[in-house]
Amino acid sequence: MTLAGRGAVVTGGSRGIGLAVARALAEAGAAVVVAARGPDSLEAAAKALCAAGRRAWAVPCDVADPGGVRTLAREAETRLGHVDILVNSAGISHSAPVQKTTLEDWQRILTVNATGPFLCTQAFLPGMLARGWGRVVNIASVAGLGGGKYITAYSASKHAVVGLTRSVAAEVAGTGVTVNAVCPGYVDTDMTRQSVSRIAAKTGMS
Repeated sequence: MTLAGRGAVVTGGSRGIGLAVARALAEAGAAVVVAARGPDSLEAAAKALCAAGRRAWAVPCDVADPGGVRTLAREAETRLGHVDILVNSAGISHSAPVQKTTLEDWQRILTVNATGPFLCTQAFLPGMLARGWGRVVNIASVAGLGGGKYITAYSASKHAVVGLTRSVAAEVAGTGVTVNAVCPGYVDTDMTRQSVSRIAAKTGMS
């Protein structure tokens, strides 16, 4: 498969699943904009892709900020010319029993993990529809298909991502734009290791 001539945006693209996706897209020939909150790791990710002979740019963005997402869309269009592929991979985790999950924790997780993909989809979908081709891929989780101990907010946020995916996919059916979700299990990333460590510390399990 070749993605030569395609422009892609990957949120959460500075590490973990997002970085792996950005690398795969670039290796397939796409020009890639990686977006994340941390500027240092973000620049390092883009430089690593460029060092491998790929076309990549870093654009700092907090996907929970509507203004930041609008800026990302403008910057991506400027660098890529057009955005054909959007991968919503930015996300955060939280591990705590439901009675110890604060409203602030709940809102923060839902805003980044669910509102972020919503805002990014809103920002990039019009261009895809106008061109009659596009791919939106949301990184959800098996936690968005079931549930689990100590991940109430995270699981709820990923259920929201699955619902968002299904609804938008139905809206754009037949337009040349597809919307899908990937629901990984445990993947060896920094976020997973931190989550497992928090649960182990609170429960004594290993």
